[in-house]
Amino acid sequence: MIRRRPPGEPRPARPRLLPAGLRARLVVVFLLVAALSALTAAALTYRQARAGILERAQDDAVHDLRGQVDSLAPDLPAAPGEADLRALALQLDRAGGSRDWRTAAAYRTGPPVPAADRAPVLPGALRTQATAARTALVQRFHTDGIPWLAVALPVDAQDAGPSGLVVYASFSLAPQERDVSALVAAARAGVLPVVVLSVIPALFAARRVLRPVRQLRSAAEQMADGALETRIEVRGEGELADLGRTFNTMAATLQEDAAALRAMEAKARRFASDVSHELRTPLAAMAAVTGVLAEDSAAGELAPETAEALELVVDETHKLVRLVEDLMEISRFDAGAAVLAPDDVDLGRLVHKTLELRHWSERVTVDVPGGLRARLDPRRIDVVLANLVGNALRHGGPDVPVAVRARTAGGTLVLTVADGGPGIPEAVLPHVFDRFVKGDPARTRSEGSGLGLAIAAENARLHGGTLTAANGPEGGAVFTLTVPLREDVPQ
Repeated sequence: MIRRRPPGEPRPARPRLLPAGLRARLVVVFLLVAALSALTAAALTYRQARAGILERAQDDAVHDLRGQVDSLAPDLPAAPGEADLRALALQLDRAGGSRDWRTAAAYRTGPPVPAADRAPVLPGALRTQATAARTALVQRFHTDGIPWLAVALPVDAQDAGPSGLVVYASFSLAPQERDVSALVAAARAGVLPVVVLSVIPALFAARRVLRPVRQLRSAAEQMADGALETRIEVRGEGELADLGRTFNTMAATLQEDAAALRAMEAKARRFASDVSHELRTPLAAMAAVTGVLAEDSAAGELAPETAEALELVVDETHKLVRLVEDLMEISRFDAGAAVLAPDDVDLGRLVHKTLELRHWSERVTVDVPGGLRARLDPRRIDVVLANLVGNALRHGGPDVPVAVRARTAGGTLVLTVADGGPGIPEAVLPHVFDRFVKGDPARTRSEGSGLGLAIAAENARLHGGTLTAANGPEGGAVFTLTVPLREDVPQ
C-alpha cells in the first residue's frame, strides 16, 4: 500500500551523495572526472592495443605460412597423396619456430592430414568455407578457455589458378593475451597515481574558483554587521564577476536606502522631541488652570453641565500630559541621553511602594521574598512596574487579581507580572513592545498611550536585561523582566 504524504508534512531527508561544502564538492567532482578520464583512456588503450596485437599476430602468421607453402608447394606432385600431405604438414610444423603452430594439408574435398599426432584445432565453419575460398581465411576462437587462431590458406598452382590444395594451421594466442593483460594491469596501476596527483590541481582550481565566493561571503558578513560601505574587487569576466558587480550594485543601493531611512528617522525623532517640548509648557498651564477649576467644581461653585464638561477636560488634559511625558522619555532613549542612577534597592519595598502610590494594592497580589535586594535604578523600575501592572489591570479579568512575583536564578533577577485576562492575540504578540501598539485595536480610545510597554522594554535594556511577553498556559498575559544581579550595571 502506497502511503501518501499529508500536506504540510516535511519531506524525509535524502542521503547526501556529495559533501555539503562547495570546496569539497569541487574537489570530489574534479577527482571523479580525473578518474573517469583515466579509466576511459585505459579502456580505449586496452581496446586498441588488443586489436593491434591480435591483428599483427594474425597477419604475421598468414605471411609466414604463405612463405613456407610457396617454398614447399612446387615440390609436390600434381595430385598429392596422403603421404605427400603428411610430409608437407611435417615440414610446415618444423618451420613454425617459436609460434609452435600445428598444421594439416587437404587436397580437394579430402580430410585434412596432420603431421603425426599434432592435429590442428580447426573450427568446422572454417573448413567448410576453405574448400571454395580463393584467399586466406582466418578465425579466432576459444577452446577450453584458451584463445586460438586458425588459418586456412588455399595453394595456387603456378600459372594455373587454384590447385585444390588447402593448408591449415592453428596456434595459441595465449602469449598475445598475456601481453594484453600486462597492458591492462599497467593501465589500471596508472589510474590511482593519476587520481592522487589530480588532488593538487583540484585543490588549486577549487581555491581559484572559490576565492570570489569567499570574498562575497566576507563582504556579506561585514554588511550584516552594519558596514554598508563594503564593496568587493571585481576582476575579469564571467558569471562570478557578474555576481560581484551585482553585489556591489546591491550594496550601493542598500547604503543609499539606509542613509535615507536614517535621515527620515532622525527627522521624525527630532520632530517628536520638538513637539513634546513645545507642548509641555502650555500643557502645564492648562493642567494648572483645570486644577483650579476642578477645585471650584468640587466646592459646588459651577453649574452641573459646566462641572461635567470640566471633568472631561481635566481627564483629557491628564492623558495629553502623560502622552507628552512618554514622548519625551522615548526621545531620550532615541537620543541616547537616558542614563541610570543605580542604587541598592529592596525589591519588595519598591513593589509595594509602586502599588500604594497608584492605589493598586488591593487588586494585586505580591510574592517577593523578604530581603531580596538588587542594584537598580528605582525610578526606572517603578516605571516598568507601573506600566506592566497598569496594563494587566486594564486588560486582565475582573475576578482574577494581577500577580507580581520575583525570584533570583543564576545570578539574575526574574520578575513576572501575570493577569487572568484573555491573553495577548497571537497576531499582536510579536509586536507588543512596538510603539503605539495596543492589545485591542478595536478600542481606539483607552487610557494608554501605546508607548508604555515600549518605554518599559527600553528601561529593561538600559539595565542590561530583557522584557518578554507570552501567554500563560492557563490563560492570561505574562510579562517577564530579567535583570542581571551585578555591580557593573551599564551606564
